[in-house]
Amino acid sequence: MRRVRYYQYGGPEVLTVEDADQPVPQAGQVLLRAEAIGVNFVDTRFRRGPGSGSIFQRPLPGRPTGDVVGTVTQVGPGVDARLTGRRVAALAEDAYADYVVAEAAWLADVPDHLACGDASMLAMSAPVALRVLRAARLSSGDTVLIHAAAGGIGHLAVQLAKILGAGTVIGTAGSSGKLDFVRTVGADVAVDYALPDWPDQVRAAAPGGVDVVVDAVGGPVLQSSLDLLAPFGRAVVYGAATGELEQIPVVKLFALRSVTGFNLTAWRQADPDRARHETDELTDLFATGRLRTAVHAGLPLTAAATAHELIEARSHTGRILLFPTSPAGETKGY
Repeated sequence: MRRVRYYQYGGPEVLTVEDADQPVPQAGQVLLRAEAIGVNFVDTRFRRGPGSGSIFQRPLPGRPTGDVVGTVTQVGPGVDARLTGRRVAALAEDAYADYVVAEAAWLADVPDHLACGDASMLAMSAPVALRVLRAARLSSGDTVLIHAAAGGIGHLAVQLAKILGAGTVIGTAGSSGKLDFVRTVGADVAVDYALPDWPDQVRAAAPGGVDVVVDAVGGPVLQSSLDLLAPFGRAVVYGAATGELEQIPVVKLFALRSVTGFNLTAWRQADPDRARHETDELTDLFATGRLRTAVHAGLPLTAAATAHELIEARSHTGRILLFPTSPAGETKGY
């Protein structure tokens, strides 16, 4: 089979397509024949190595993670054999491959008719988008500020905020070219956070402040966002794309503001039953068309470097997929 790894840190060109033996699932694992692989921003930072930010460190050889949609072909010891043949989605390591090993405990069942783009979101992106909003205790009528709203998680968070009853949704993006897309997925206001006056634009849209901020950008964007919170406003931080881990001044919280951190693995460990229920809830939203994924590009597995180039150019909107087979062939479309 084919897989993609890297043996030195650097640009997209270090991604190497190689032949490898098909992996064997161990206890608690399954083997998937990959149908599509969702590419995530964080792996472009891991690929660049520790110099790209202290929070982005992975040892060599690099084994990119990804949101894999595929069919279970083999189960490891202790795993229900009835999973064999089932179409599922899973967040996995060594994900850029024809066959991928995944943990059985967090497989998401995928309806046969669901497009690959939507299905890929069930592994990680959609559960994060929903849970960060609920961690912020989003209430009906709240004003919500969603950063990186054109990204894989962000464009789902915009839609989910509306589904959960938000009054006004303000979505930000890192370039003016993405603002129309942010509005298309449901944001009432779209703001370019690369502009120095972006906080003033948010204040103009929400003079009384915002009730909820969800952020995975970090750095100065997070600091400015805390100043935009209304009394009793809540910020949820689930990443730091800038690589900057900010120290939040306690004085900023004295104005009746709160900040919560979120990590999907920690959430699943803390409340696994609820986490599984939310994945089922999201599956239903996708299956009924209430939640949709925008797929920017579908590329062959061998074009993994191109996928990383697109992500690092910051010109894409929504999801980028890798296909071991042609999208027009065996896969079920975008």
